[in-house]
Amino acid sequence: MEDMQKEFRKLVTIDEAKGIIERMDIRPGIIEVNIENASGYALAQDVISDVDVPPFSRASMDGYAVHAADTYSAREDRPVHLNLVGSIPAGINPDIHIKRGEAAEIATGAVMPSGADAVVMVEHTRIGTSLSVHRPVSINENVMHAGTDIMAGERVLRRGTVLGTREIGILAAVGKMAVNIYGLVVGIISTGNELVRPGCKLDAGKIYDINSFSISAGVKQCGGTPVLYPAVRDDRTEMMEALREAAENCDIILTSGSTSAGSGDVMYRIIEENGTVLAHGIDIKPGKPAIIGIVFGKPVFGLPGYPASSLTIFNEFVAPLIRKITGKKEERIRTTARLAVRVRSEGRSQLLPVGLVRGWAYPIEKGSGAITTLSEADGFIEIQQSVEMIEAGEAVDVTLFGEIETPDLLFVGSHCLGLDALIDTANLRIRVINAGSSGGLVAIRSGIADIAGVHLLDESGIYNIPFLERFGIRNAVVVKGYLREQGLIVRKDSTIRGFEDIIHVRVINRNTGSGTRVMTDLKLRDISRQRGIPFEELTASMSGYHTEAKTHSAVASAIRLGKADAGVGIRTVAELNGLKFIKIADEEYDFVIPIKLLESREIQIFLRALRSYEPSEKLPPGLRTYERTGEIVRIS
Repeated sequence: MEDMQKEFRKLVTIDEAKGIIERMDIRPGIIEVNIENASGYALAQDVISDVDVPPFSRASMDGYAVHAADTYSAREDRPVHLNLVGSIPAGINPDIHIKRGEAAEIATGAVMPSGADAVVMVEHTRIGTSLSVHRPVSINENVMHAGTDIMAGERVLRRGTVLGTREIGILAAVGKMAVNIYGLVVGIISTGNELVRPGCKLDAGKIYDINSFSISAGVKQCGGTPVLYPAVRDDRTEMMEALREAAENCDIILTSGSTSAGSGDVMYRIIEENGTVLAHGIDIKPGKPAIIGIVFGKPVFGLPGYPASSLTIFNEFVAPLIRKITGKKEERIRTTARLAVRVRSEGRSQLLPVGLVRGWAYPIEKGSGAITTLSEADGFIEIQQSVEMIEAGEAVDVTLFGEIETPDLLFVGSHCLGLDALIDTANLRIRVINAGSSGGLVAIRSGIADIAGVHLLDESGIYNIPFLERFGIRNAVVVKGYLREQGLIVRKDSTIRGFEDIIHVRVINRNTGSGTRVMTDLKLRDISRQRGIPFEELTASMSGYHTEAKTHSAVASAIRLGKADAGVGIRTVAELNGLKFIKIADEEYDFVIPIKLLESREIQIFLRALRSYEPSEKLPPGLRTYERTGEIVRIS
């Protein structure tokens, strides 16, 4: 007769049980789901945007599209008067060109007309026989440029990211209706003659099946996909068939009940006969009679039948495993940090998104029209209405969106599509805060950042190096990065052949202070000298010279929509927008690193990754390494 009183195997410790689980080879499947069903799951692949967000330069306020220069003299008691030439609702591509002295009514979100470079808010105007403007605006004020939020070709979400409300919003913003997620399918089987499904009549001696539903909810919260099987009786044959079916359709199996060493508890015997029992009994209370094993080729966890014990074992051992596989984050917590920069209140209660890095809270602000503001934040700080200003270095309470991953390196600076490829090659956890080249240098100077990405062109024609002295940075080096092809962006059917041709067509310029703008002006000065005319006279004769775009994508968008005939930008955005590119120069995108970190393990890995691009197959179009890539330039 079979021994029905078999004792527990040797009890394993908590650490031993976790070690056994850690060595189990559990691989999730990949499934495609619509975004409305994707919340709570982890991405199985990077999400690359096929479009710019916004896809065109648009008004961010209701008002009037104008030339900013026309409003500079406007005062409340001495308004500027402009001729109204039309009205632009949202959702159309306007066939309007705004000349000096003109304005067009424009709705929030509407496409900016060609010629206009700012929007005057409606409350700062009055309508009579003409438009009266009572307050001046600066170039780009109340305008959100194409690609300001997301640039076509940019990785907006990384593989392993858990999808929540913010991430689903980003997927919708870039037009993704379906995504690939890690689909860890978890089969759940409760055992016991006494179990009845909730909603059914409860006869004498019966209890409702609690574990199937509580464990199912836990699996879903951890990012897995639960599959509930009907509860099975304490019958060896029924249990074995239920396990076999679950093994055929699921990645892992969770059972509850029949795990002890009593005469009616046979789960460990079935697992042993059809696989391997890796552990039977854990030195933990409650939850001692637990099983870890392999059955019919699939990992199986036998949870105790008592609900409290079952949930204890699930939360302590199984939930972390599922979260690790699916990438699911834990619940929010609160923490304290120091504010990295001064923040001024808006005169009302504010929830300010921040990124947390090594105890510093770095405000994430892209404006109310940007969907990526929250996705880049770790949490938020609450600013009361009575607070006018919070100084840099002041302690703040941060409510977290979830667990924070401690980065190997902190990158602050100008984002580039090539950075994604570099991070992947380095295989480091690099936290990226996009704050522009100047913001990166400030972060290096203040000791916050480990690496800054910069591409600032000095009027001398030298990239980046002169700016370290200008920003008062002494103890850092410039590591030469890669080249980005700069050139003319024009439509495919354009007759433009070279840079000098742009003085005769409608152009869209880059914003003052950008490296591209400096390079453009240097070339225009060469032309003015060759023609023997002042630079100011040459640029005044150019249509659109004073129309500024904040991004390369905004330049491409204006040309694609017919708002301009030419502009200067990088090859990457030209190709992504289906436009023609005429190369005129190479821009140098470099990295600034504190000297004290040069010999650190993480920086050495980063530098090896940078120098490993041979050839530059992993870089996006228009970006390439060259003979100076990885060279360290020390500033005297």
